[in-house]
Amino acid sequence: MSRQRFVSLLVAAVIAISAALYLTGRRNAQPVEQGAALLPSLAAELNTVTALDIRRGSAAPNVTVHEHDGHWTVAQRGDYPADVSKVRKLVLALSDAKIIEQKTSNPANYPVIGVEDPALPGAAGSEISVTAKDGKHAVIVGKSSGGGNFARRAGEKTSYLVEPGISFESEARYWIDPQLIDITAADIQSIEVKPATGPAYTVRREAAAAAKAPASAPAKAPASAKAPASAKARASAKAPGSGAASGAGEANFVLEGVPPGRKALDSASLAPSPTTYGTLTADDVGPAADVDFTKAAQATITLSGGNVITLSGATSGDKHWIILKTTKDEAFNTKAAGRAFEIAAYRFDALFRPVEQLLVPKPAPPAAHKAASKPEPKPKP
Repeated sequence: MSRQRFVSLLVAAVIAISAALYLTGRRNAQPVEQGAALLPSLAAELNTVTALDIRRGSAAPNVTVHEHDGHWTVAQRGDYPADVSKVRKLVLALSDAKIIEQKTSNPANYPVIGVEDPALPGAAGSEISVTAKDGKHAVIVGKSSGGGNFARRAGEKTSYLVEPGISFESEARYWIDPQLIDITAADIQSIEVKPATGPAYTVRREAAAAAKAPASAPAKAPASAKAPASAKARASAKAPGSGAASGAGEANFVLEGVPPGRKALDSASLAPSPTTYGTLTADDVGPAADVDFTKAAQATITLSGGNVITLSGATSGDKHWIILKTTKDEAFNTKAAGRAFEIAAYRFDALFRPVEQLLVPKPAPPAAHKAASKPEPKPKP
């Protein structure tokens, strides 16, 4: 073979190898036009999605929300029911995300925008993997930028800036269905509370009696006589602190278990607060066996329909936990069986408040008298 032919073949080989490398790099980068979907095939599979995994700083998922026995549940919370609205919101956000521009393909620069390997400790981004009928759609969602996020499709080198933004939480507790009970104050007939410390008490609703005429009033007023306007106002007014209702048929709340020598607040102050028992939500859920309820506070709420809801509460560190049971809602009992729910501290304190908060405050002790008054100065000679 002549030297010239050898050189020609060598040059052709180099060109072929370079072209192959270039095409391979182009396939890895998968260049796309501005406005193209980040996950092009996901939109057609929205109705076939069966699982959602999120992992950050770990090789295993931090969150797995999946269909289990016909319901969406959170695997890391003992398959407790999931907040389906959050699943739908995230899957739609991934489907709607459009590429604004291409970013780095250099792994050394990934941490700058948060699209490094999500298994690395301290990774800034999270990998979201959506399982559908056609397979998995996985993307690493990095730091936010403007109205969007940096993102990199799993297994690819090129990263992108995408919009609209993709917001989500990478802790399992944020994915549970938070709703526990929603009791309207008008349905409450009684609340029996046994605090962890201090005396027990009961707040009970009573039907108000019809207003009675004062004993000193004449048996029968002359037909022509009319009560003065001020008398009518006094007859219809409720005495402050008396707990009496303003008219027949209205609710009147009384406190049972008032300590000797003390007086209960008025009916309006004893009435259940809508914010205490309405839309009670959980911040987290875990096995009831993991919390010590041996010295728990207890609140028993009886409703007008006959349903009785029992709540037991205990604290563990800085967290406040409750367990719940009802007498007429077996579906709820099944969901809550063996589970404890973390709730906000202020809700916990309102549920199990001590009887002292329902009593007229004790009068303040009299101010201490001065031991002796200062002597008047003597006049100068």
